[in-house]
Amino acid sequence: MGERDATELFSEWALRDRDLGMESGHAASVGEMLSLAMSRIGGEFSAVDVGCGNGWVCRALEDNVDCSMAVGVDGSEEMIRKARSRGDGEFHHVRLPGWEPPRKYDLVHSMEFLYYLRDPISMLSEIHDNWVEPGGVLVAGVDHYKENEKSLDWPLALSVHMTTLSEGEWKRGMTEAGFENVETHRVGLKDGFAGTLAMIGTKSASL
Repeated sequence: MGERDATELFSEWALRDRDLGMESGHAASVGEMLSLAMSRIGGEFSAVDVGCGNGWVCRALEDNVDCSMAVGVDGSEEMIRKARSRGDGEFHHVRLPGWEPPRKYDLVHSMEFLYYLRDPISMLSEIHDNWVEPGGVLVAGVDHYKENEKSLDWPLALSVHMTTLSEGEWKRGMTEAGFENVETHRVGLKDGFAGTLAMIGTKSASL
């Protein structure tokens, strides 16, 4: 089997309801990531989930009384179809990179999206410049990274491109993109799992 586009894989998973397993499997990591983000955000905030899948993170954000809006974007048409069928939220079927949102957000969240890109570090710069409000936060999680040895065979097993970076390379990429107070954390830890690598950074309020 030749290498296929990640959006094809996720549309296939959506049709097989594997998105539900992704939701339950990532819930602990995302919960910790959002807690990290909330510690940097005060008061009312707007949010966007990049690689939103069936929209479950957007629905969770909307349960936060301080969340004024939660928008989802995803490259899989089937995932967006599912997201729209499960609520009244705002969801966009877009290919990234190459699409610029019509506005900026106080919180940009992304889980299991960035490493499917050929140049995820460039995408971090796009997010910093075009997606995040001054003073806003990006929190992004990846399960495929060099230190998580059990993830290193995923590209071959799934016949999908993945960019394999180390924790240090991800952190440096966040800093080079312009984010401040960059931190990395291992979240969602459990037996046999190295943890989701969560990266968080703040855009300068003066920009």
